Amino acid sequence: MGYKKANDVLPQHLLSAVQQYIDGEYMYIPRKEDSRLPWGANTDTRNIVKARNREILDKRLAGCSVGDLAEEYFLSEKAIYKIINACKNG
Repeated sequence: MGYKKANDVLPQHLLSAVQQYIDGEYMYIPRKEDSRLPWGANTDTRNIVKARNREILDKRLAGCSVGDLAEEYFLSEKAIYKIINACKNG
């Protein structure tokens, strides 16, 4: 997401209309529904989390306790259980 100067991208009549509601402040304009990307689409985060979750499942199946996994990955035990269940079902 980048900032653009409204003077450079909006026609004057539209800029004047917007200034009636918000004058000299920042405003976020969301993407159109059909232009939205799924979470993690622009970064490798989705793959990193998926690999981490698979690693958690593998360690659990190898006998590691949920408490130890929670401590190792800085997650709650509840989060570890959710990850394990999601990996088994997905």
